[in-house]
Amino acid sequence: MSTLGNKLKQFRLGKEMTLQQVAKAAGCTAAYVSQVENDKTSPSIASLKKIAAVLGVRIVDFFLEESSDDPVVLKPEQWVRVSLPGWKADIKQMVRMVKHRQMQPFYTVIKPGGGSREHYDHQGEEFGLVLQGELTLTVGTETYTVKAGSSFYYSSTLPHAWTNESDQPCTVVWVVNPPSW
Repeated sequence: MSTLGNKLKQFRLGKEMTLQQVAKAAGCTAAYVSQVENDKTSPSIASLKKIAAVLGVRIVDFFLEESSDDPVVLKPEQWVRVSLPGWKADIKQMVRMVKHRQMQPFYTVIKPGGGSREHYDHQGEEFGLVLQGELTLTVGTETYTVKAGSSFYYSSTLPHAWTNESDQPCTVVWVVNPPSW
């Protein structure tokens, strides 16, 4: 199984780009990109999103294994894990493939203190339902506390971030449209 770092390097070499070219376009250092490629650091979602954009891929592409299998029904153990330890969140894509799809659903369990680590934005919209716990969601300049049983919906073009500031895990079903994560 490939690591995020291995996948990043494969995409970079496939685009015939140097560490320096990727770093400059993503607004970080070549040393940082090298650390990510060598699995020495866990990038934030915002940093990974910038690197993915430079390489012309989505975040989820760093985690997917090649497969033509796209079943209608997936059991939880078949969901695709798309998270890193530094995020303190277990994020699983609830469908195998998102190419040519309109939605990208996730099942996310955020540990206390976990979250996106910084604001990020992208094309589209997001919807979520908090199943358990409490999510602190910042959209633009507003911060919301979303408790179990409540939902949220916002434009992803606004800078947004999410954290679990409580002492209990927070579980969220999250849907991104179009698939851009």
